[in-house]
Amino acid sequence: MKIGSSLLANPDLLTPRWAFIQRLLEDITKLRNDGYEVVLCSSGAVALGLNMLGEKPETAGLRDKQAAAACGMPLLLNAYKQVAHEFGFDIAQVLVTLQDMEERKRFLNTKNTVHRLLQGDILPIVNENDSITTEEIRVGDNDRLAAKVAQMIQADHLVILTCIDGLYDRNPEEEGAQLVEEVSDVSEYIAVTDGTSSLGSGGMLTKMQAANMAQNAGCTTLIANGEHEEPVSSVLYGQRKHTKCIAHTKPASAWAAWLTDRLQVAGSLVIRDDVAKKLSKEIDHIRHEDIKSIQGPYVKGDVIHVYDEHGEEIARGMTNFSSEETMVLARHPEMPPKDLLGYQTGGTVISRENLIILEDRHLLWDSPKEETFVEVSDT
Repeated sequence: MKIGSSLLANPDLLTPRWAFIQRLLEDITKLRNDGYEVVLCSSGAVALGLNMLGEKPETAGLRDKQAAAACGMPLLLNAYKQVAHEFGFDIAQVLVTLQDMEERKRFLNTKNTVHRLLQGDILPIVNENDSITTEEIRVGDNDRLAAKVAQMIQADHLVILTCIDGLYDRNPEEEGAQLVEEVSDVSEYIAVTDGTSSLGSGGMLTKMQAANMAQNAGCTTLIANGEHEEPVSSVLYGQRKHTKCIAHTKPASAWAAWLTDRLQVAGSLVIRDDVAKKLSKEIDHIRHEDIKSIQGPYVKGDVIHVYDEHGEEIARGMTNFSSEETMVLARHPEMPPKDLLGYQTGGTVISRENLIILEDRHLLWDSPKEETFVEVSDT
C-alpha cells in the first residue's frame, strides 16, 4: 500500500497526523490477522522535515527537500514505530534509490531484503532516499515506486490512498465529474490526470502510471480516499467507493515486467523501419547495422528504449554495449566488432532474450527530443 504525504502530515503545521497513523496501523493489524502480507510505501518525510528547517512546501528548493528528508525520516519512522508497538508488531525501514529499482542486481537484492522481513513478520516501510537523490537520479513519486515494489514481491493488490475518492472522468472540481469505478485500459484516462497535491510530488497521472505497471504484473490497483476509519481494508473488501484498475488476465513474467516498466529512460535507439516492421512480426536480435541514431549516455546492462524512424516506441531491451561502443559499431558495420572494440564479441546490441516488444497494454514513452540523438552517419 502507498500512503500520500497529505494523509500523513498536517498541511498547515507540517506535523504527523497521529490519529491517521493510528487508524492506518490498526487496519494493517487487521489485515495481517486476516492472513495478508503487507508492505507499506510511505511518503511524508520531506513534509515533516520542512517544519524543522522553517521552510514551506511551495518555496522549498532541492537542497531544502534533501535536508528535510533527513530531518523528517526519523520523525516519520518514530511515529510508525510507536504506534506499531501498541499493536504488537515491528517495523523496518527500506530506503531505496532509482538505481535500486532499475539495475537488475540491486533490484533483486532489495527484493530479498523485503521478503526476509516479511518472513520475520515485520512490516517493511519503503521510501525513496530523498536525502541523496537529485532531480536527474530520482524516482520522484512514491506511486510508481510502490508499483515497482508490488511487481518485485508479486503482490495481489496495490492500494493507493490519497485525498480524493479515486479517478474521475474529468477534474473532480468540475460540475458533473463522475468517479470511474473500474479501469481496464489506463491509457484512456491519461489526459484527465493533471494536478498534484500541495505536499505530494505525485498526482493522478503517476497513480495511473503506477496502476499500469501493476496491471502488467498481474496486480490489481485500488485507489481511494484515505480519510476513513478502516482506510485500507474497507477498500480491499469493497465496502466503500474507490477506483479499481483490473490486473491483466495474462500478466507478464517477473523478468518481462521489470524490463518493460521503467521509472526513467537510460537511453534510446532509433532503428531502421524495415527492422522495426520485422520485429513486429517476429522477435529477433537488434544488431549494430540496424541502428540509425543513438541517444545516451548509457552503459552496458542498461534497459534502453527502441523507436522506429517515425518516433514510435516499439520495444525495450537490455543493451550489451555502452552508448559509445554502440556508436563505434554502428558507424563501421563493415568491420569485425572485435577489431573495433578490442575484445571478442558479436555485433548484437540487444539479444532477443533481453528484448520485449511493446503491446497495447504498455504506456509508451514519447521519443526524446530529436537534437538529443546522434546520427550514426555523422562524423
